[in-house]
Amino acid sequence: MPWTSTLRPLDIVSVIMGGGAGTRLFPLTKDRAKPAVPLAGKYRLVDIPISNCINSDLRRIFLLTQFNSGSLHRHIVESFRFDTFSPGFVELLAAEQRIDRTDWYQGTADAVRQNLVHINSYPHSLVLILSGDQLYRMNYHTILEQHAATGAEVTVATTPVRSDVAGGFGIMEVAADGRITRFVEKPTDPAVQATLPGYPDRLPASMGIYVFDRDVLDQALAGTEVDFGKHIIPKLIESRRVYAFQHEGYWEDIGTIRAFYDANLDLCEPLPQFNFYDASAPIFTHARYLPATKIIKSQIERSILADGCIINDAHIDRSVVGVRSRIQAGATIRDSLIMGADFYDSPDRLPLPGAPVMGIGHGTHIERTIVDKNARIGDGVRISPEGRPDFLDGPNFYIRDGIVIIPKNAVIMSSTGI
Repeated sequence: MPWTSTLRPLDIVSVIMGGGAGTRLFPLTKDRAKPAVPLAGKYRLVDIPISNCINSDLRRIFLLTQFNSGSLHRHIVESFRFDTFSPGFVELLAAEQRIDRTDWYQGTADAVRQNLVHINSYPHSLVLILSGDQLYRMNYHTILEQHAATGAEVTVATTPVRSDVAGGFGIMEVAADGRITRFVEKPTDPAVQATLPGYPDRLPASMGIYVFDRDVLDQALAGTEVDFGKHIIPKLIESRRVYAFQHEGYWEDIGTIRAFYDANLDLCEPLPQFNFYDASAPIFTHARYLPATKIIKSQIERSILADGCIINDAHIDRSVVGVRSRIQAGATIRDSLIMGADFYDSPDRLPLPGAPVMGIGHGTHIERTIVDKNARIGDGVRISPEGRPDFLDGPNFYIRDGIVIIPKNAVIMSSTGI
């Protein structure tokens, strides 16, 4: 979509929220920020909004980070380097202490407030605020052009949700002209939901994506409110022109282990809800220059295999196998995510004598499991949530939402049962 004569890419800056502690995605967020969690075998969650920006010709991007941000910073530096002679950038804005304040970000609005001094150092008239941990594809031209055409001062992207899940979202009441007239944060009372338009299966829920006029954002953040969804947007509805933008495509908030697991395994389907194969809007990530995956005498069905793997005489069914994965003979992997490794293993890297090599050992059976990066799983290991509670902490494993998670750098000795 071409830009209008009144709206140009240099009129907009994009701000991506790096996320908080991500407690609902623990233990995947034990050692990394939520946007840095691996996705689809070779990507990170943060690649989604950055790629959407690049595909929308928006190349002035700020990424606000705070929690466990080391791996996220490293990924951004290694992945997104724009032409020296263009005005594009992905600038990391980590939480910082200053003379006037020494506390951390208190919420999404407070994070932007603390960085206005940096954001406003670039000329712009609109600010596009995005989440760093959602899976969707959007041409941001559409929301920005609607914002300009309606004369909105704030535009909130919405997606239709059913009433049975509305309690997890901020729900909007939208007039016929698209103006938001009411905001209800996470309504669980059926009587409240019944008063909202579209009941019961198309309630307009906030996606956490906003377009602000620059001066309106500056004024809205002049106070002490800490969160956009809970504080800023409901307050602005009363005094400003706040409009809804309806997004009809696939969108998933990767907020829980179950949502993360389901979104990844859906990619194994013949027609997944999110299409990584759309050449018109590619998803960009770190270029690793790995060798092609080698498969020896294996049976693989409905699965995704990333680069640089060696799979020897294994059975893999409806699973995602991440970069540099090594799967030994006789291994069986079903309905699982194997995130792979950050490097190829060598004998001098063993964490302790007798530890298995990195990857999945001979004759090991893994089912309904997420195996985080750099895990060492020995021979004859059996991992399954069958017969166990939905939530459990064990030695070198966790169970969340009925899914086993083997944490990053875990060592599972041979013949172990989980």
